[in-house]
Amino acid sequence: MKIICIGRNYVDHITELSNERPTEPVVFLKPDTALLDANSHFYYPKFSSDVHYELELVFRIGKVGKNIEAKFAHKYIDSYGLGIDFTARDVQSKLKEKGLPWEKAKAFNGSAFVSTMLPFKASLLENPIHFSLYKNETLVQDGNSGLMIWNVAELIEDVSKYFTLKTGDYIFTGTPAGVGPIAIGDVLKGSLEGQKLFELTIS
Repeated sequence: MKIICIGRNYVDHITELSNERPTEPVVFLKPDTALLDANSHFYYPKFSSDVHYELELVFRIGKVGKNIEAKFAHKYIDSYGLGIDFTARDVQSKLKEKGLPWEKAKAFNGSAFVSTMLPFKASLLENPIHFSLYKNETLVQDGNSGLMIWNVAELIEDVSKYFTLKTGDYIFTGTPAGVGPIAIGDVLKGSLEGQKLFELTIS
């Protein structure tokens, strides 16, 4: 399986990081070794002193497909939930300054946390999906899928032009505003439509 991540898909997040608004989806990949499941702790990597959380809606692919039209995209999703794209911001900044790829900052071991996943049905895409993140009981991110520049169907159409989607792949759909640093001892809690999906300790 692979982890497909979308960058710069919420205008407010683009603004908070002073990035340029893209004209097409920004796509990067994480390997399967980046996957951190719902029953694990996140261990702060020794190579960074500025790791940030980025809460995202995550959709799991349920069957193989490529060149998928947006109107059929829902047929390729089997579940959805929340994820955190952990980013070593200090490492990323140095790489971006040199025009180098981001993998060391974005694709390291444990950098893709995925919550418990919920069954998906197409009707879920008819209304905005609300989700939120609390750090140590303080609300830090509060977003909904209606704020995306490209919705999940459009993302699947775009991504499947370049990569064959396979059963078990995850699509991280981008993060809303409110990203920030974590520290050892922090507790992150994520909710989807008011339902708590995860509690993650930073170790």
